[in-house]
Amino acid sequence: MTFERIAIQAASLTLATIFSRVLCDGGSRVLGWMGKSLDEKTEQLIARAAVQYVQNYGDRHGILKVLGMREPVALESVYTNVQFLHKADVHWFESIEALEKAYRRSGRRGFQPDNAVKQDGLQVANEKQYLMVLGGPGAGKSTFLRKMGLEALKGKVGGYEHECIPVLIELKNFTASEIDIERAIAQEFRICGFPSPDEITTKLLEQGKLLILLDGLDEVPTKNTDEAICQIQNFVDQHDKNRFIASCRVAAYRHNFRRFNDVAMAEFDQAQMQQFIHNWFGSTADQTAGTAQRCWELLQKPEHAAAKELGQTPLLLTLLCLVYDRSQNFPNNRSGLYCKALRVLLEEWAAEKRIMREQIYQGLNTELEEILLSELAYYGFEADRLFFSQREIVSQIKTFLTSNLNAPKHLDGEAILHAIAIQQGILVERAEDVFSFSHLTLQEYLAAQFIDDHNQIAALVARHLTDDRWQEVFLLVSGLMRHGADELLLRMERKARKYINTPRLEALLQWADQMTADTDGAIKPAAKRAAALFLALVRDRAQDLVRILHADLARVLDLVQTLDLVRSPASVSAIDLSRAVNLAHALDLNCVPARAKARNRTVARTSRTIAQALTKALAQEFHQSKVFKNVNFKAVVARLEALKLREPTASQPDAQQAYSDRLSHLWLHALQLDADLVNLTEAELQALENYLYANWLMVRCKQAAVRVSPQTWGAIEHRMLRIEGVASNEDE
Repeated sequence: MTFERIAIQAASLTLATIFSRVLCDGGSRVLGWMGKSLDEKTEQLIARAAVQYVQNYGDRHGILKVLGMREPVALESVYTNVQFLHKADVHWFESIEALEKAYRRSGRRGFQPDNAVKQDGLQVANEKQYLMVLGGPGAGKSTFLRKMGLEALKGKVGGYEHECIPVLIELKNFTASEIDIERAIAQEFRICGFPSPDEITTKLLEQGKLLILLDGLDEVPTKNTDEAICQIQNFVDQHDKNRFIASCRVAAYRHNFRRFNDVAMAEFDQAQMQQFIHNWFGSTADQTAGTAQRCWELLQKPEHAAAKELGQTPLLLTLLCLVYDRSQNFPNNRSGLYCKALRVLLEEWAAEKRIMREQIYQGLNTELEEILLSELAYYGFEADRLFFSQREIVSQIKTFLTSNLNAPKHLDGEAILHAIAIQQGILVERAEDVFSFSHLTLQEYLAAQFIDDHNQIAALVARHLTDDRWQEVFLLVSGLMRHGADELLLRMERKARKYINTPRLEALLQWADQMTADTDGAIKPAAKRAAALFLALVRDRAQDLVRILHADLARVLDLVQTLDLVRSPASVSAIDLSRAVNLAHALDLNCVPARAKARNRTVARTSRTIAQALTKALAQEFHQSKVFKNVNFKAVVARLEALKLREPTASQPDAQQAYSDRLSHLWLHALQLDADLVNLTEAELQALENYLYANWLMVRCKQAAVRVSPQTWGAIEHRMLRIEGVASNEDE
């Protein structure tokens, strides 16, 4: 039962009161009571019918069961407050160039504008008598309408402020060209046992006592859509005392309803996504286990950024919750997850919405449509394009149909684009006649699918190995290669080696290899070499590589960056010092004396104290981790202690620089590193950056792959960050 017993009683009492008033209205000319008080039998009949109506609404519209869920869930248990954008914010730019520029300036993966003004959905529903809710497939339009009905049923204890009886009409259920909404409303009352349902429907409409929820304006199954829309408009005009909320997909909304205020479903923001997940995992067992928090924290990790993007729509966020619920994790092979998301839009959601009966889908099967979409995605991504004109897409669709012998020739490009945009929402109209994929993740997945289908691995590596924009595509391709990702990884390795293109870079790798070779401990040699390169140059890319190869060692390297920060008293802040202290304690390092945290100390004095403590801790940590050989870290600590005695004050800037130089020299000497090797040119620094990034991406691709030969990966890892094979001139 969707409502609690008390809620059912309160809601049914409200409904019974409204019906009784209408039946006793002296102005009624069609009901037999005409101002008479109701007898006890009639009152009991109305009371029972009201209870049944509330229960029927809850059973039919108060639960969710989508995407193959084993058990339905109560809508109110997972419902997350909706936010609306004004319709003007849906079409917020006029040109493809403006859209591309705005997207890149935002630095985000999502397409929703940052400056869009959002409004609370319930508040808007209370303010507007006529409300048109627009959104893409799975955006939560139907759920919002159902929730407003539940709120209206609750009466004064609900969030809906108007005394109305909600009636939800699913427009897809009309099979004839005639749309008879009044008869559909009367049928809702008839099946619950209300007396004189036809007459009382007329009276309720006359008195404006109904909240009429018209769900799925785009799903009216009639060839004469314009005539059907006209009938709906006439019904609204005729019964304008009532309140109306209608829903329609953005791409299908071509009829501006005269009375209606148009709003669009906003994508879920961070707070809404987190709330939805906490609602979804709201059972006692999940609350005890902290399931929601663990799921949310996992989505915050960089490797799941693209998956998190899918969660901006309730439908695909539901998919993420279902996936996590089954395994308490998200798969390393993200390709499987995104494939499922695409299938949801292409098949499962389409089937639930009963759109596959449309004529266009009799000729364009899922496989053909997926191939078509992958071509659109790849060629757009290759051209660094995220937005396309309708003319461009239609032209590509026509080319696809004519070049494929088995593709249906009777279909036209406009009809296919119309169907994909309206019914599945994979392509979305962002401005007039300007489209993009609904999620960047879906475009990346489809582009990866094209690369795998057409064996474009060599071109992918040759053109885009060090381009951050293609990072997700590389990971997806590795997950799609069911025969194994060995070829991809070997090509990435050969391409990466070419960035070590000067004697100094070769010597730097040689140093890292020699200083870490044959050392004890469980840390992988490749991770040790990456750590050595990080210490030599303090490069973020090297630290990223260490982090993915050996997380504990990477946390120790965090000390180096913190140390560099607090060595500069002129620029360090109290916040920076607090972070340094917190980092030391998070790493369980008893290196920061209590006096360093005293609030009455100056920033400069405190920073010097922390820098000395962190330097000592760093030497101790590397001594214990056994990353380097032939480095006497105890002697390093002793020299640091001696140097500490000659530390200048903050009022001696020249001496401060000399002191910092002596510290650097001490470390270079301890690590047996020639200062010339770290004095790289800008070109060498960029080449090293590319080399480290390529190796980092290679490790991530190995983790994302379905299948990799142990022999292949073992050989790659053995050669990683070593001079061996660097001079290879193999062609890509």
